[in-house]
Amino acid sequence: MSETPRDSDSAPTRSLGTFNRPGSESMTGTDIAAIAFSVLWLAASLGFFLVIPAEERAGSARLGILSTLMTVFLPVGMIWAAAAVARSNRALREESQRLHATLDGLRQAYVTQAQKGQSSKDTALSKRLDDVAAATKRTEAMLAALSTQRTQPAAEPSAAPASAAPPPTDQGALALGTPAEALSPPLAAEYFIRALNFPENAEDKAGFDAMRRALRDRQAAQLIQASQDVLTLLSQEGIYMDDLSPDMARPDVWRKFAQGTRGREVAALGGVHDRTSLALTAGRMKQDPIFRDAAHHFLRLFDRMFAAFEGDASDADISTLSETRTARAFMLLGRVAGTFD
Repeated sequence: MSETPRDSDSAPTRSLGTFNRPGSESMTGTDIAAIAFSVLWLAASLGFFLVIPAEERAGSARLGILSTLMTVFLPVGMIWAAAAVARSNRALREESQRLHATLDGLRQAYVTQAQKGQSSKDTALSKRLDDVAAATKRTEAMLAALSTQRTQPAAEPSAAPASAAPPPTDQGALALGTPAEALSPPLAAEYFIRALNFPENAEDKAGFDAMRRALRDRQAAQLIQASQDVLTLLSQEGIYMDDLSPDMARPDVWRKFAQGTRGREVAALGGVHDRTSLALTAGRMKQDPIFRDAAHHFLRLFDRMFAAFEGDASDADISTLSETRTARAFMLLGRVAGTFD
């Protein structure tokens, strides 16, 4: 059996008690005392038979061999029985001492290992928290920049009528306060789906372009903001969508959900089975009202968005959308909130 490596410079050698071979003693004090009492009793019995007169000895011989054996050897047997009990008690005490030594040794070894591993564990945890904070700041900065870029084109048309009169076209809706988004072309499905997955990294130009286009659409921007909020809150619990491996539902199940079906027919949408993520999310949902409000707001927006998206989307579009980080967050939060029950 291989020995466990240990640091001989930092920790003294510890005895683990039970794992040590108990010392064997050929003769103990109890055995010596039993032998001495046995010899004394046999000597006294022999002296008794030698000292008594011949007439009495003949009378006692008539008592038979059984009474003689009981008189001589029964006390000797009792002496050795008492010796065996004493030896058993001594063995039990030694075993108890070895057991206590084992527990003390294991406890000290656990404390030593915990102290050694605490520093590396704290370092890894701090690094991960720093990474989460940095990623959150980058995402917030990106959304702020994209929101700023989105507002700039809206300000330019307002200055145009001052330099030249508008052509005599049918633009009465703008005068009545129709938003510019209503006249813009609808957001393409590929950009919308790509935006729901968020950029992979700072070099993901396609992801940022999709985010920029999606944030110009009011409904898409609301969903993306709500998704970013819940993803940030989930990351505080150490839950990341890339770590989840949910069971993907078929497109027809998603279409039933978009058309208002609830219950067992759409239970496949709750394909997240990571017990740790489910338990942490459920606990946060019960204890944190901010998280609970953000989660329900996100679920409502996703439900509303997907109902509008499903009508013109192909099965391939639905399958691709179901693999985005936003859709995985919907599966996790929807299962915790009982949306698919």
